[in-house]
Amino acid sequence: MPTIEQINCHSKAQDAARKVFERLPELITANDSEQSIATKAYDMLRDLGCPETWYYRCPALVLLGTRSCISVSGKAYQPSEELVGLSNLITIDLSPIHEHYWGDCARSFPVENGKVSRSPELLEFKNGLHFLTQLHKKMLRLVRPETSLGQLFDWTNVCIRESGFVNLDYRNNVGHSIASCKEDRQFIEAKNPVRLGDVKFFSFEPFVRLKGGTWGFKHEDIFFFNQAGTLETL
Repeated sequence: MPTIEQINCHSKAQDAARKVFERLPELITANDSEQSIATKAYDMLRDLGCPETWYYRCPALVLLGTRSCISVSGKAYQPSEELVGLSNLITIDLSPIHEHYWGDCARSFPVENGKVSRSPELLEFKNGLHFLTQLHKKMLRLVRPETSLGQLFDWTNVCIRESGFVNLDYRNNVGHSIASCKEDRQFIEAKNPVRLGDVKFFSFEPFVRLKGGTWGFKHEDIFFFNQAGTLETL
């Protein structure tokens, strides 16, 4: 179980990411690109006191348009100049550091009529966002400290398949432990016997597309078990 100090320190980085997601959608226009959106996001993180990232040199990984369903490591990521246009889906993954404590947060934003829509009309947008919201809620109720990362992986992929979606992650995982070094991460992947209760924090970030669909959706938060053994969102 993490200490109160660890929870508070990681929360500062995670809160910065969430504040960016509260403000950034209002600043996105049809003339933006992955490059300009990543720059805006990083400028906000810097203004919030988080100028550094733990994820290679990629504080904001932005995917949209023809790259909506592409899964790529931050090590290889180069933002595109493709424009948002009138209809699109923008996925933004932020990885700020506060002091040496990680944040890790991702959201997908539908664009309709050249603006980010809080209540999209397109059915594929509605279904993708709703599925991930409900999947996170179910995960919070389901997992226990004794649940292994491999078991969470298996359960998540069954939910993805049975709901008519496919897992897009290039490593085929759905999250990882929050560490102090990238190489020390434990991934939520097949056959990983490590128990969730044995890592202080973990991210849950399924990246999915509806079978036959156009758009790739991601929703990521960080979780931890409190002193009562109940899972909480950081």
